[in-house]
Amino acid sequence: MADTRSDRAATRWSALFGGCALRRHQPLLALVGLLCVGMGIAVAVLVPQTDGPAWVMAVAGCLAAGVLLLVRIGLGLLRPGGGATP
Repeated sequence: MADTRSDRAATRWSALFGGCALRRHQPLLALVGLLCVGMGIAVAVLVPQTDGPAWVMAVAGCLAAGVLLLVRIGLGLLRPGGGATP
């Protein structure tokens, strides 16, 4: 089959945006996860606890988001194939 211009463009486009985001952006996602954990710790330490449930929910939300993201990256790295999905 002949290699046409449309075939080459589609191949370039799929090569640019192909692959799972976890594999392509691991350092960025790890940095975001660490920033979420750091923000949760900073809120827990710096903000007074007079806000009650809102303060607890903000701390828990930041910590949970960061930990879940870091755990997902860790599981993807430990999985056979480096977390690549077909």
